Amino acid sequence: MEPPLYYKLLKPNKIESGKVYSAIFLMHGMGSNEEDLVPLVQDLADSAYIFSMRGPIEQPPGYAFFTIEGFGKPHRTEFDQAIESVVMFIEEMCEKHPIDSSKIFLMGFSQGAILSMSIGLKLGHKIKGIAALSGYIPDFMKHEYSGQNLKGLKLFCSHGEIDPVLPFDWAEEAKNLYEQLGAQVEFSSYPVGHQVSQQNFHDFRSWLEVAME
Repeated sequence: MEPPLYYKLLKPNKIESGKVYSAIFLMHGMGSNEEDLVPLVQDLADSAYIFSMRGPIEQPPGYAFFTIEGFGKPHRTEFDQAIESVVMFIEEMCEKHPIDSSKIFLMGFSQGAILSMSIGLKLGHKIKGIAALSGYIPDFMKHEYSGQNLKGLKLFCSHGEIDPVLPFDWAEEAKNLYEQLGAQVEFSSYPVGHQVSQQNFHDFRSWLEVAME
């Protein structure tokens, strides 16, 4: 059976018998592809499985996981399908590879960050950590999972203070919701637009390396 999404896989060169590994699942932004975020974490493949998924929708010059019907409002049917596909993908990879199910991490930029935080709401304690770079949580997800218990989940949430694509306030709202639901949140802002600055990279990597211990 083929996985629900096309993906790129990085893994340790030598897999030790009987050992299980952390897993990082990457989700790119709109118009990008599965190669985009790999350079940010590829050196961690010495000790973890890294899966970088490609969105199923063609969005030149690349791909998307869902489309938008209004500002901050994803098409609900496509969004639900994207979440279902990613969750199914995670489950299949955990069955196929020697992955420690208590050490699953999600990471995404923009649209990938939106999906990462939304899936975190849906799966709760099944996810150990999320690195959400320049994203937000759609209103319908906030309402439907307002009672979710996220105790034990770690979130690194970052955003550009002058982001012209996704308002900075939306990231603050996502941070606040995760805190209210019991997650351990590290929130960082930077004087940039819709991008991952060098300082952002260093900060999220420091967070991730500690979270993976």
